[in-house]
Amino acid sequence: MKFVDYAKIHVKAGDGGRGCVSFRREKFIPKGGPDGGDGGRGGHVIIEADPQLYTLLDHKYKKTYKAQRGQHGKGKKMHGKDGEDLIIRVPVGTVVKDALTEEIIADLDQPGSRVIVARGGKGGLGNAHFATSTRQAPRYAQPGQKGQERDIILELKLIADVGLIGLPNAGKSTFISRVSAAKPKIADYPFTTLQPHLGVVKMEDFKSFVIADIPGLIKDAHKGAGLGFQFLRHIERTKILLHLVDVSDLTAGDPVENLEQIINELRLYNEDLLERPQIIVATKMDVANEEKLNRLKDYCEKNHIDFFKISSVTGEGIQELLLYLSGLVEKERAKEQQMRKVI
Repeated sequence: MKFVDYAKIHVKAGDGGRGCVSFRREKFIPKGGPDGGDGGRGGHVIIEADPQLYTLLDHKYKKTYKAQRGQHGKGKKMHGKDGEDLIIRVPVGTVVKDALTEEIIADLDQPGSRVIVARGGKGGLGNAHFATSTRQAPRYAQPGQKGQERDIILELKLIADVGLIGLPNAGKSTFISRVSAAKPKIADYPFTTLQPHLGVVKMEDFKSFVIADIPGLIKDAHKGAGLGFQFLRHIERTKILLHLVDVSDLTAGDPVENLEQIINELRLYNEDLLERPQIIVATKMDVANEEKLNRLKDYCEKNHIDFFKISSVTGEGIQELLLYLSGLVEKERAKEQQMRKVI
């Protein structure tokens, strides 16, 4: 399935039905008076978070959504039927914005959460409402109101416990394929991964957590360089940031400089990201350069950052890292639940 995390759609709520102009006609009752019914309400357009969906692919090809209009009123004070609401289903984690103002309408971060993005028009009143002692035979009724119409932006931010970040070819895809059932493309050239991948890590104590493989970031990613902020937004949902740093002889560059480059991009994109728990992981230990490894380790000790070293090829250090992550995820989930209780 192709991963699509951005879509712009046009929504139109249903128009209200017209009120009816009608007069009561029965045998032996020549002047029964007005009995025109009201028009029905137009259908709303509702966006709902569906946990069974993982991409906005459907909305890339279907751009216009229109709800049903309300039926017109009828004689004998019969009310027109309301139009059916149109429900647009999107993945959990979708942010709904107004395309004109870019104002956030709703953040659908819980399964089943929904928001009305366009309200249906009210039905018009029938002529039965306008009868008075001095105007006993009104020959007019209200037209139905127009339904709301607007352009909407849908922006998906993956919801994961742990976000894998690092320069291209840092070993993120290999790691997530080793610890979960996710199967991203793996090759020895930069930007092999062109879309985020989610993987579920299952532990022996029946606990599990979700890891997101965020495509490689480079300098000026916050400005859109490389894959840029197209995927930086997915990091905003993660509870823990896992920095993967290549310490092998296979790549050029200083590991500390590479790490600081990524941290700086996060700071420029959203400084609040740096408040989250961060873990530094030296990768490719099977072909590690001792000088690079020691330099990165010293940097982490100096800045009091948790440090691990792994090899996704041999499995070295992976179980130790997963056990630590599992415990940290449980702590972050507990904090999140406590905050919700306070709110």
